[in-house]
Amino acid sequence: MILETIANNYLWFLVAILVINMYQRKHVPRSNNKRIATLIIASLAMLWQVFIVIIITRGWPHYLAVPALALTVAIAYPFRKRILLFRNTCAQCGVKLNFTQIVNFDDNLCDECYAKEHPETISDEKEAIEPEETIVTPSQYTDVQQIDWDEWEPTEVAVLTYLFVDDQVLLIHKKTGLGKGLINAPGGHIEEGETADEAAMREITEETGLSVPSVTYKGRLDFQFTDGLKMRGYIFFAGEYEGELIETDEALPFWCKVDELPYDKMWEDDVLWLPPAIKGMRVNGCFIFDGEKMLSHQIETIDDTEEE
Repeated sequence: MILETIANNYLWFLVAILVINMYQRKHVPRSNNKRIATLIIASLAMLWQVFIVIIITRGWPHYLAVPALALTVAIAYPFRKRILLFRNTCAQCGVKLNFTQIVNFDDNLCDECYAKEHPETISDEKEAIEPEETIVTPSQYTDVQQIDWDEWEPTEVAVLTYLFVDDQVLLIHKKTGLGKGLINAPGGHIEEGETADEAAMREITEETGLSVPSVTYKGRLDFQFTDGLKMRGYIFFAGEYEGELIETDEALPFWCKVDELPYDKMWEDDVLWLPPAIKGMRVNGCFIFDGEKMLSHQIETIDDTEEE
């Protein structure tokens, strides 16, 4: 009798899991791992349902549902790290998480801790100003020590996305805009209503034809130009992609060996912060430029493994 009740109502359990999975799609890429977890859970639930149906239809003793459940758990064991992602308290401060944070967010962080870990996602009205609407005035600063960077605000906010595959990195010959003629990573401005990581994934597709499923935040770079432009750039790394490489109106993409990066053809600051970022550090930098000439810089490196 118990097995019949389970079999008759099991469909609703599966529907609930799949509804949750659809809900998680709204929070991609932050929910990628938990989306996979719910699909695995749904598959395992269907497997046990199959066992139950077989037991009922063949008239076998109902106690066989117990070893069937044990077998299902045994099959699930190799996937335990992919399944056991859900927790109801913040992984850093221990505060109780809400339903959305528990079900969707892979990092299991409350909003406050997420903002601290991912400053690139913090947006305000100043960052939403379109470049053509920005009014800039010439700057007399020639040394980073002359600027209070805690109070400094950018007039433009952009992203750069470095895609690493094996021993190669994807770069572009920039054909338009700031830095035209230089070699750089795919990137561009953050659009209104868009987070920095969303912009990073969008820009690499628009400029190279490749799409990346996720990106990792690697740091923030602030640039004060003597002509008055104040640019903030968020740096992201990616490690896998789909699609075919194509030339676009904005960029000519190409693969380059990591140990052969053409720093002499890139922005002058790249050689200062990119090597430690490639080695696993997170970087925060402040720079003053006169056109494409770097006048002054200050760089901080953060070891994420030590923070953990």
